Amino acid sequence: MDRPNLVLTIPHGSMVATSLGIGGLAHHLSPGSGKHFQGRAIFADLRLNDGEPAFSLLPEGGWRDAQGDMVAALAAVRAGKRTKTALSNNAFSATPIAAYETVYIVKTGGQALRMEPMAELQRFEASECPDGTSPEDIGRLLGAPPPARRDPRLYAILSPIELLVLSNLTPVEYAWYATRRPGKIFRQVCFFELGAEQSHLAASSRYAGAREELAANPRKKTKTIAVQGLLDAVPFASWVGYDRQREGGLYLADRERILLARFPAEIPFGWEKAA
Repeated sequence: MDRPNLVLTIPHGSMVATSLGIGGLAHHLSPGSGKHFQGRAIFADLRLNDGEPAFSLLPEGGWRDAQGDMVAALAAVRAGKRTKTALSNNAFSATPIAAYETVYIVKTGGQALRMEPMAELQRFEASECPDGTSPEDIGRLLGAPPPARRDPRLYAILSPIELLVLSNLTPVEYAWYATRRPGKIFRQVCFFELGAEQSHLAASSRYAGAREELAANPRKKTKTIAVQGLLDAVPFASWVGYDRQREGGLYLADRERILLARFPAEIPFGWEKAA
């Protein structure tokens, strides 16, 4: 038997042990199965060492034995099962981003595209984000030169909750802020940037109102526009970084760092044309 895989699915937040490989699991979970995804998905292949997890899950407060369930699922696959659910929910927030070995983007029919190895964009020093911190304040805290212009950027947050956000922050600044903002802190966050407004995702008045609010208050950092199934509603070609003309791809961050999985330089024609 080939080595097992332990796969985290985003945005669903489940974790599956499998002997089918990434492509096989994608086809297994595509429409027609009892536990399928409809649309698109992100698969994170997690680090293993001789078939055992090479990482520990983050503490969750003791309401389940997540580590034990994960180990048991892998044992079941080694014993002959094709797939075994390790965690059915909340796996994104429980899995450290350092555990991600490879990231794939997956289409409805089960076609998987392997992203480039994740690159660390920046480490974050221990710090907090007091109320009233401006985008310029965040840039100074990060030691990053301010952008020439702070035109609002459109971010689709996939996990831990799907949000469409207009922001005056760069991706690195947003990751720092999202994991520190008072009252709304994400333990970890997964997101991508959109290259243009997506008129079908929210009412035009929401876009206009958010832009006016950000322009009127330069200290404002973000404005949420929509909460819905963003990954299925936006084609991968709309992501910043798909054509590699601008820096972008899939961002993953916690309080210590931000990582970026870029699109490959050459995208197979068959994957690009698949639904």
